[in-house]
Amino acid sequence: MPVFQQPSKLLVICGPTASGKTELALTLAHELDAEIVNADSMQVYRGMDIGTAKPSTEQRTLIPHHLIDVASPDRLFSAADFADAADAAIREITGRGKRVIVVGGTGLYLRALLQGLVDSPSGAGAIRQELQAEARAEGNAAMLEKLWQVDPELAAHIHPNNLVRIIRALEVHRLTGIPLSRYQREHGFSGRRYDSIKIGLSVERQELYGRIEARVDRMLAEGLLEEVRGLLSSGYGRELKAMRAIGYKEAAAHLDGECSLEDAAELIKRDTRRYAKRQLTWFKADPDIIWLEYPANFVSILHHAIEFFDH
Repeated sequence: MPVFQQPSKLLVICGPTASGKTELALTLAHELDAEIVNADSMQVYRGMDIGTAKPSTEQRTLIPHHLIDVASPDRLFSAADFADAADAAIREITGRGKRVIVVGGTGLYLRALLQGLVDSPSGAGAIRQELQAEARAEGNAAMLEKLWQVDPELAAHIHPNNLVRIIRALEVHRLTGIPLSRYQREHGFSGRRYDSIKIGLSVERQELYGRIEARVDRMLAEGLLEEVRGLLSSGYGRELKAMRAIGYKEAAAHLDGECSLEDAAELIKRDTRRYAKRQLTWFKADPDIIWLEYPANFVSILHHAIEFFDH
């Protein structure tokens, strides 16, 4: 993905789940004559509406949204896929003289779009298949131990359940003999693909947790179980990455009789709180993010946006 010679200007709205990103983006888009590019890794999937808190059909009619409903749940939609699709959308939007607001809580998607991805070797099918077979035979813990032996710097930051990252790191080492952490360190995510301003939505922790719990209750009331039942009946199995997302895996477990609805709801709330904490850890490490409360600081947010686009 090349660096653009004349970077388009992007207003980025980020922050943890349930912090108000969608509402703010819609309001700003109206004020700024802008269109919205989604940067939520689950909202790209068709048929997964309630559990991903997608903007409503009415909201998408009022303000054009891009990169929503662009993949089926059985497709692996990577950060590189997102960056390529977002580049195309941004060119199309700016070509019509509109401004662009990128909104979402998937940090890796935003990093891929704004700074690019690590220039590490492309995967080799045979090696990846070999590693996947080893994982099936030996388990995740054994694979992580193998990574500790060749790339302890990276292994220290990977959860044993994140088999995709473990296999990718082992794959790079087997292909090149070089730890993936070295590629990441040398790249440093220092590229600048777009001229951007990043606004992070700051919410007091207990208030955020309250919003999360209310959202989960609302999702269940709006038909999350029916949505998951429909996906399963359409042939999208529980083993798919998209179906293992928060909300979907718990609902599917309940539908299969593995837990009560009450327990499923509590698990969704717990896992969403944990996810929000991980999002905050990721975004707080970015010194370029301007943290503001919404709606309390809306005027300030709008001022930052206008000043950015007009200069």
